[in-house]
Amino acid sequence: MPFNPCVIIPIYNNQATIEAVVGSLASFNLPCLIVDDGSDAPTKDVLLRLRERLPRVRVITRQKNGGKGAAMREGFHAAFGQGYTHAVQIDADGQHAVSDVPRFIAAAQRAPGSLIMGKPLFDDNAPRARRYGRLVTQFWVAIETLSWDIPDALYGFRCYPLAPVVQLYREVRIGDGMVFDTAIAVRLFWAGVPIETVETRVTYLVGGLSHFHYLRDNLRIIWLHTGLTIGMLLRLPRLMLRPLSRALARP
Repeated sequence: MPFNPCVIIPIYNNQATIEAVVGSLASFNLPCLIVDDGSDAPTKDVLLRLRERLPRVRVITRQKNGGKGAAMREGFHAAFGQGYTHAVQIDADGQHAVSDVPRFIAAAQRAPGSLIMGKPLFDDNAPRARRYGRLVTQFWVAIETLSWDIPDALYGFRCYPLAPVVQLYREVRIGDGMVFDTAIAVRLFWAGVPIETVETRVTYLVGGLSHFHYLRDNLRIIWLHTGLTIGMLLRLPRLMLRPLSRALARP
């Protein structure tokens, strides 16, 4: 299929930032699917204005909040059903450098079968707890994949090849909440999807809205890594042979 990218933005009550995010995308002339994950009335009003003003914006409305993973799942299937081949995932909170979207698109054009993952460069406002948490996740993901190919499994600025993503959803269940970004990256790696990276800056906004629930989501993360570690053990021979297969495949 011809290369045909779009942007997917999951949103839950980010009415203060979504207009700026979508406005920054306008110059790239990309179709934009915003998945409203059961947001409040003020957010829905903002999304309505965006849809009326910008013809390339489509809003998919979920009646009940199901988490980022649930919103992205619906966005993936909608995008694939409309004939898009790739989807750039951007958060609605304004932390991602929207100006880097063309770099993700260019990387996907060079390697259309790969997952293009953002490698975040944090500014001085990044909370120390977040940085330490990412190091812990990076350690466990390296064990689960027997590699350092995934630079930051928590970072949600990416470009997905939609065909393998949709196929993955046919085969396994991927977490609906905050565990989504890590779970899908590891499982796509297990499925043989190559990983490419793009360095990009992250801005933590003072007073920004966070949907992370400390106790609930940390318990889910622990449960996720327990399951992924077991999954790694079941795939151990294949994962151990993967570097050899890469070496043999090189010209």
